[in-house]
Amino acid sequence: MRFRLKFYRMLAIVTMIVALGGTLIVPAAGASTADRQSDARFIQELGISQKSAKKQSSISREDAASLMAIALKLDNKKAPNAGFQDVPKASEKAVNSLVHAGIIEKNGNKFGSKNALTRGELAVWIAKAFNLKGSTDTDFTDVPAKYKELIGSIVLYDIADGISETEFGYSQRVTLSEFITMLQSAIKSPDYQLRVLHVNDTHANIENTPRQISAIYEHRKGNTNNLLLHAGDVFSGTLYFNEFKGLADLELMNLVGFDAMTFGNHEFDLGSEALAPFVQKAEFPFVSSNVDFSADALMKDLQSSTYTKKAKDGKIYDGIIKTINGEKVGIFGLTTAETASISSPGDVKFEDYIASAKASVKAFKKQGVDKIIALTHIGYNDGGGDNDLELANQVDGIDVIVGGHSHTQLAEPVVVEKYKEPTVIVQANEYSKFLGELDVSFDKKGKVIAYDGELIEIDAKNEDGSFIFADDPEAAQILGKYKPIVDAKKKQVVGSTTVDLIGGNPAARTGETNLGNLIADGMLAKAKTINPNTVIALQNGGGVRTTLQAGPITLADVMTVLPFSNALAIMEITGSELKTALEHSVNAAPSASGGFLQVAGMRFTYDSSKASGSRVQSVEVLQNGEYTALSDTATYYAATNIFTAKGGDGYAVFADIYADGRVSEPGFVDWEIFSDYIQSFPDQTVSPSVEGRITDAAKP
Repeated sequence: MRFRLKFYRMLAIVTMIVALGGTLIVPAAGASTADRQSDARFIQELGISQKSAKKQSSISREDAASLMAIALKLDNKKAPNAGFQDVPKASEKAVNSLVHAGIIEKNGNKFGSKNALTRGELAVWIAKAFNLKGSTDTDFTDVPAKYKELIGSIVLYDIADGISETEFGYSQRVTLSEFITMLQSAIKSPDYQLRVLHVNDTHANIENTPRQISAIYEHRKGNTNNLLLHAGDVFSGTLYFNEFKGLADLELMNLVGFDAMTFGNHEFDLGSEALAPFVQKAEFPFVSSNVDFSADALMKDLQSSTYTKKAKDGKIYDGIIKTINGEKVGIFGLTTAETASISSPGDVKFEDYIASAKASVKAFKKQGVDKIIALTHIGYNDGGGDNDLELANQVDGIDVIVGGHSHTQLAEPVVVEKYKEPTVIVQANEYSKFLGELDVSFDKKGKVIAYDGELIEIDAKNEDGSFIFADDPEAAQILGKYKPIVDAKKKQVVGSTTVDLIGGNPAARTGETNLGNLIADGMLAKAKTINPNTVIALQNGGGVRTTLQAGPITLADVMTVLPFSNALAIMEITGSELKTALEHSVNAAPSASGGFLQVAGMRFTYDSSKASGSRVQSVEVLQNGEYTALSDTATYYAATNIFTAKGGDGYAVFADIYADGRVSEPGFVDWEIFSDYIQSFPDQTVSPSVEGRITDAAKP
């Protein structure tokens, strides 16, 4: 759905029939203004003959009000009576609606229905109707001071000119012909239309990229005003990254032609040794206004702390200026400061994102750029200390935020209207599942006045089971170079187990299992490397998909157990909240539930014979090598996966914690954490057991 901001959302003009030379105006079927390209078409749809439209006779205020109310599609029935005593019944509702909408002023009890409308009055009506803003600095000497800005806006938007350099003709009667011309000029969109295609957090999921590229080509078709942006985290997540360090992804990105990318935290996972060649081989520029590479030997020469119109491929800028169909669009980048603690940036520094954003807006404005996009990897509303909602609320002048990091699936754009100019926020989930599309309209001053956005599902299918978006042949050929190597890698043995590792349904959904313990232990170990204060790990049983037999463990086995590539999250949680979560974990017991939690760093006892909500009997947390009773008022750090942290499996308490900003998202993928943990054991051999971490007192 397309939205117009402020007063004129979804402005429409409806067909009208006007009696020749007369006063009766009758509404007919509605019609969108989008297709009105000519005066003749417009006049015809108003129901006015060409002969009448050319008449130089004046138009009365009541007729003009009726035309205006219908053209703006105002709800005449709901408007309160304005109290005018001289308005005919046929025009009363129209006049009432215009007064109620703030378009017509009420001064006294006379409207002056039969009086001829003046150019000044019409200009003021139109300016108010379309929420136009202009300058009071005009040379017109015949315009009252209170209306100078409104009249100035009419000239600014090319709706009408003055009758001379010093006179607007404020008191001059407006003819029917002039009325039609001015109204049409206002309705004809002066907007600049821009399509932004965007992805984020793709994390080396490239097996569906040939279909994604087909979708990009399809949605670029017939639209020359477009951008293709990546909001970071190409690195890490699948074996394609492990093997090719982002260069497989990059070849596909170069094929489709990205306009810009910002850095995600995972771009720093392997240090600049992996990042530098990725940047150098890119056939597009990078934007990063709050990341300082000057102390990094491999990266410093790639960065230019400028806002440039002449961006070069394989280089890093604070921001770039793209000229698209004659209009300047500024794009600057931001990366979460969490990167310093959750990745391996080495000597790379991360500066305050708010200060950097304000500096970017100022720099663009100085160069005459009034359409500004922030390409961010700071999260939509996560609790890492920086996010897109805060950015929109603290920095004036950003028109669009294309975000990443929190893997948020924004099915529709979110608009923040704290300042005079709104900010539209989008994010396209994760793993190349979607292509984000944002159509945004700017007025002549660079203000967003309309938007329309959606997420296009890449793996959507037709009724016959075929993909809606077929593989792009050239992209499929590129993927074909890399896929056989990855398929072979999946057969690689990463370790072994001396015992069967029990998972799947119902085992991992009804009680403690040795595989659940092993996965949770690995999650806790990884979280401690990021936040040493993490003491608990929670793994939803529904995510432990199968059992592994004793013997060798391959990467394919690991990815079968944990197939969803859920990322790590660390919650700040009170003891009381943890107990609430545990009650939810066991509320279906002894029946199976995907939300049943496998745990590490703690143990608890519950009684499945008692009423749901009153089952948890005791909870102890392992701290400094000893189990101590859970304190309701104490705060703990608990690791889990992002699905659970956001409230998956019905965990409302976790959803509230996430909404409260108490979740950090370092983002390491579960199957890789598990694989690394297995390899940390002597001889890469594990022998986990059931340890009594979870006890049902109702069982004998």
